[in-house]
Amino acid sequence: MYNTYYVYMMSSNSNKALYIGVTNDLVRRVREHKNGISGGFTLKYSCHKLVYYESFSDIEQAIGREKVLKGWKRFRKDALIDTINPERRDLYEDIV
Repeated sequence: MYNTYYVYMMSSNSNKALYIGVTNDLVRRVREHKNGISGGFTLKYSCHKLVYYESFSDIEQAIGREKVLKGWKRFRKDALIDTINPERRDLYEDIV
């Protein structure tokens, strides 16, 4: 059986706060963030906008990538987002 895993970034509307996570169901997880179900950081800082994601077929690769991205400075994360989403639009509508 083939599974897909995602590393994703959620942003606040002001783009000041940025959350990085990993999931095997991107639509469900983003919906949880948008509805405040996930709590924690994304609820506290209103990170409800999906601005970036990558897919992987291996969970270990996805977790490894998440750790790498979390270790980056903010300007590098912003540059990565800009490669696919320079307008910082909510990509949620693209995945549902």
